Amino acid sequence: MSTPRPYHDTGRVAQKRRTRDALVDAARELVASGLTPTLDQAARKASISRTTAYRYFPSQRDLLAAAHPETATRSLLPQNPPDDPGERLDAVITAFTELVVRTEAQQRTMLRLSLQPADTDPGSLPLRQGRGIPWIAEALDPLRGTLADQQVHQLTLAIRSAVGIEALVWLTDVAGLTRSQASNLMRWSAGALLHAATSMAPPPTGEEMSAIGDREGRETPER
Repeated sequence: MSTPRPYHDTGRVAQKRRTRDALVDAARELVASGLTPTLDQAARKASISRTTAYRYFPSQRDLLAAAHPETATRSLLPQNPPDDPGERLDAVITAFTELVVRTEAQQRTMLRLSLQPADTDPGSLPLRQGRGIPWIAEALDPLRGTLADQQVHQLTLAIRSAVGIEALVWLTDVAGLTRSQASNLMRWSAGALLHAATSMAPPPTGEEMSAIGDREGRETPER
């Protein structure tokens, strides 16, 4: 069974995409002001009817996912990217941190929304997925063959845990760093994790981590 095309990709495509972009831009402005906009609020701000707005976004979550600052960016690598994984990673992390700082207000609101309980599977929520992991994985592609695929994936997760809006919030709000200092530290952390994985020992696979957890669980004395 073929997947139906999105409403904005059928018929008067150019006009429909302008309407969709107007809704997304309105939602981003509202998010930047600290609000969690409903579809009705975004429609009013964009001077678009409620009925029309729902043709583009069936729910508030669909609208907010589209309004996330990272949604429209497919890659952070420069044109003609280098082959060296360290240079590729530094380029991606630099662009990633610049994006996060530039859109910090929206990012903080999206982070707050992503932490709210939801009825659906947490792994299926667009606001909790972002694009950081695919960007970092793309930067680390040259490592495949040197490291096992799962080790590359574990390294990707480790690097993602050290960068992004979550790290920025902690480094600025708790550690008291400036945004420039936080960005530099995130770049350093990413490079240090890559260096550790390639020159010291690769990250453990998921199975190895589970085995370590099981062993530590057996060795923990009862209290």
